[in-house]
Amino acid sequence: MAGLVWVLLLVLLDQRAKALAEAELKDGPVRTLIPGVLSLSYVENRGMAFGMMQGGRVIFVVLTVVILVVLALAYHAIPEKRRFWPLSLGVLFIIAGAIGNFIDRVRNGYVVDYFRLDFMDFPLFNLADCFLTWTAVVMALLLVFFYRNEDFKQIHL
Repeated sequence: MAGLVWVLLLVLLDQRAKALAEAELKDGPVRTLIPGVLSLSYVENRGMAFGMMQGGRVIFVVLTVVILVVLALAYHAIPEKRRFWPLSLGVLFIIAGAIGNFIDRVRNGYVVDYFRLDFMDFPLFNLADCFLTWTAVVMALLLVFFYRNEDFKQIHL
């Protein structure tokens, strides 16, 4: 139940940020947050990561549903021991990020992106994307440096 609450809160935070971006940034100038580093701008991304597969809405919906089912099964397979809390929380952040962008694709046919890295040529992204990418990085580090082979024997998929 706590996992569902986490996902709900994260999805609501993502959706609120996207609504604010649309209300405050659409058709407006770029807003600098940290000069030369980070700014806010509005874009409607009809593709997936890095704008690939523009217009592949049906593929995105089907793929997201499959991924969410796999992630939900993985979440329930993780032991409820304190040692596994970071892994469980990571799965919840990834689920929330996937749901946040899924909602946009189903409702609008595009995902609202608004964060812009000014120090490099990089596609715009949103909070759900941050949930997905930063969590994946942290989880990879946990899997390499924190969890041991014996830990994985306790996970029953």
